[in-house]
Amino acid sequence: MERRPLGRTGAEVGVVGLGTWQLGGDWGDVDDETAEDILQTALDAGVTLVDTADVYGDGRSEERIRRSLVLRPERPFVATKIGRRADPFTPEQYTPANLRAWIDRSRRTLGVETLDLVQLHCPPSAVYSDHRVYDALDGFVADGSIAAYGVSVETVAEGLTALQHPGVATIQVILNVFRRKPLEELLPAAQAADVGVLARVPLASGLLTGRFTEHTTFAPDDHRNFNRDGAAFDVGETFAGVPFDVGVAAAREFVDIAGDRVPGQVALRWAIQQPGVTSVIPGASSIGQVQGNVDAAALPPLTDAELSDLERLYDERIRAHVHDRW
Repeated sequence: MERRPLGRTGAEVGVVGLGTWQLGGDWGDVDDETAEDILQTALDAGVTLVDTADVYGDGRSEERIRRSLVLRPERPFVATKIGRRADPFTPEQYTPANLRAWIDRSRRTLGVETLDLVQLHCPPSAVYSDHRVYDALDGFVADGSIAAYGVSVETVAEGLTALQHPGVATIQVILNVFRRKPLEELLPAAQAADVGVLARVPLASGLLTGRFTEHTTFAPDDHRNFNRDGAAFDVGETFAGVPFDVGVAAAREFVDIAGDRVPGQVALRWAIQQPGVTSVIPGASSIGQVQGNVDAAALPPLTDAELSDLERLYDERIRAHVHDRW
């Protein structure tokens, strides 16, 4: 698999990583055996970047990663996220003491002295401009608790604010065929600043696999059921903020553009080849999904004509339904 430098972290990672939200919760039940198979399959297939968060299953995702890595002769680059444990969820909770507690919790759960990468996990917008937060993170780098830090953002504006702080090594942002705004300013700015970009939700919560119809249903504990209106967290995390029926209809046209290729792999290939993207981090609920995602790295780049077709699809079917803040 092609590898790219991950910003200023000093690491090189494969262009397809593994997101592990599914291994914690909110996507239906994934049992321990399946989680282990998913992780081992990904690593055997050449995945070198695993992304998680301390709130995925209240630490279940991190714990499963720790158990899986015990079996491996080489350790992949593990990025985690912190900050969603804040209670109440306000900027005032992002104190040095709380940041320290969250980081130490992830160190224990993942079983490491130094976390490879810590990302602020979509905190309140004001946090991205709080110099005290970055000063604290710089201190944790200095004492060896973390090797590097970055941010996970909901909006382009948040990402551009974070880029003003020189310690930020990476930005994680929603980017897919149905969510294109980061291409305009954020990715060029990150590239110019030598900041790595992790593209999350690259399949628009499965819409871009082409498997869903207007009648598809999801389990009660699946966010694609309970968060369509943003009841639990930012609605942009679910189907990239696109209304489900709109997304399903647009996905049919996407499948036509994909032709005889696997639609989900075409969607990942699109994200991989966007200038500035370091790695895409799709999740998986089965070993088949893992292997399919990894195979996207071997697809030839999309042609200029195909890229134009996908831009037209967005303009005609999606743009009118995307909230301005995204």
